Amino acid sequence: MRVLLDTNVVIAAFAARGLCSEVFEVCLSEHTIVTSLHILEEVKEKLRIKLRLPLHVVDGIISYLTSVSEIVQPTGPFPSVCRDEDDDMVIAAAVEGHACVIITGDNDLLVLKKHGKIKIASPRDFWELLRKGGTGKSTTTA
Repeated sequence: MRVLLDTNVVIAAFAARGLCSEVFEVCLSEHTIVTSLHILEEVKEKLRIKLRLPLHVVDGIISYLTSVSEIVQPTGPFPSVCRDEDDDMVIAAAVEGHACVIITGDNDLLVLKKHGKIKIASPRDFWELLRKGGTGKSTTTA
């Protein structure tokens, strides 16, 4: 399955052991992770400012994410579907990357539940779907 991890999930995955790190590991080993330059830039900024990580550590994380993800670059104009226009870029990346699900902790995205055929789920909801076998296991690129 193709999954897009929103910035907040990626930050939480690298900040501490817990649900988001488990979700990240499962996505890494069993699915295709889709991301965008916009998301990578947000991750870099948050790791530096919020977590106060040294630049060489942040650069290492970004390099790792780049190596394990399929990077898409959606072109605008972005559809206005979210309360927060930055989230429109997340949806555009998911559409461009043919993601099946966006995993996020952002309520502005979660309130939508779906965008077209793309499911929008919290890390907990995604974990429950995996436990129930409701998402399938595929790393195909289409």
